[in-house]
Amino acid sequence: MTSLRQDARTLFEVAVERADPAQALRAALQDQPLSPLSPEGQTYIIAIGKAAVPMMREALTLIPAPHQALVVTNPENCCEIPGARVLAGSHPVPDQASAEAGQAVMDLLAQTSAQDRVVALISGGGSALMVAPAAGLSLADKTAVNRALLASGLEINEMNLIRQQLSQLKGGGLLQQAAPAAVQAFILSDVIGDDLRAIASGPTVSALGSRAEAQSLLKNCGIWQDMPETVKTHFATEAPKPVLPAAQNCLIGSNRHSLDAMVQAARAAGWQTTLASDHLTGDVSAAVEEILQAAKAAPKDCPIALIFGGETTVRLVGDGRGGRNQELALRLAQRGATELTGDWLFLSGGTDGRDGPTDAAGGIATPKTWAAIAEAGADPAALLANNDSYAALKAADALLMTGGTGTNVADVQVFLRRPD
Repeated sequence: MTSLRQDARTLFEVAVERADPAQALRAALQDQPLSPLSPEGQTYIIAIGKAAVPMMREALTLIPAPHQALVVTNPENCCEIPGARVLAGSHPVPDQASAEAGQAVMDLLAQTSAQDRVVALISGGGSALMVAPAAGLSLADKTAVNRALLASGLEINEMNLIRQQLSQLKGGGLLQQAAPAAVQAFILSDVIGDDLRAIASGPTVSALGSRAEAQSLLKNCGIWQDMPETVKTHFATEAPKPVLPAAQNCLIGSNRHSLDAMVQAARAAGWQTTLASDHLTGDVSAAVEEILQAAKAAPKDCPIALIFGGETTVRLVGDGRGGRNQELALRLAQRGATELTGDWLFLSGGTDGRDGPTDAAGGIATPKTWAAIAEAGADPAALLANNDSYAALKAADALLMTGGTGTNVADVQVFLRRPD
């Protein structure tokens, strides 16, 4: 009999495999072929995000020359691709490399004409990997805003509404830069609900809101005072809503597709399986309550698998290291040790293979995890209070380590329990 850890890891790998960017792009191009290209024109292929490398590789085999190709991805997935220029930005906080990547995208788009077409391959992570500060703002301004947003507890759509107002490429900016060339985008969603305006901050779609709405969000979540003065001035001056050129946007993969694949695989393996939630969002403490309630309500006389998906948030109050998946697992380990019965295991992981600013994809919790941290000489409660979930889970050998996966469709969770 396989272990719960092996079974959970297998289901996580099923989720990642279902989100394979190359397969998804191939199927999409078969269903929605590219529009005809003028004999005088060429194709500009721009791949942005954590899944940019496999998407570009596939695109280069399917899209006929002549073309120019540029990839912007994260350092873990960065590699050479014959026929394409590959750049690595920084994630989750942008840096100078991110700014250079943003400038490279704008320089390439500046070459386009009405006879050309732009194929945009977009996946999650693009907000930080490719930045082009709006007029009057600096990279330091963008970095300060991003750090404050990541610690704020805001959900991804809210963060991206703010980010879009500070950029020349987000919120439809790529369309404006590409004009007058036609743009066709193929998008792998890492956003729950698949709002195209929020994925990589929506470079080929309209913005989520206005500067006034962004300012209101910053004030309501208590971080307006942390904004640089240049950013405050920028938000205080409303800009007219831009008229965007038309674009074709095609969604090619999402978190829900991966959850459905997990459910099928778990049932095939003999688990009584329920898709408990495809919208596990909000603060990790609330998410733990939802998971515990589902686990307590599930049958006790058969092997059960509960599948969850979404993207939670963590409000940082300490200076430890970790990510939302690791903190979710650590909190479940704390509560589950006393509130759950039977032989159970919980796994939470980011499908991109990286959770927060760490080398872990997420974390794993069992009835023994909380005690194992203490047995290793650490104080699990103190580590949790300091948002140091990485150190806590590492002490119990409870980190989920996968390396970069080359895809990104948000987070997935699985709770497994065998009968008492």
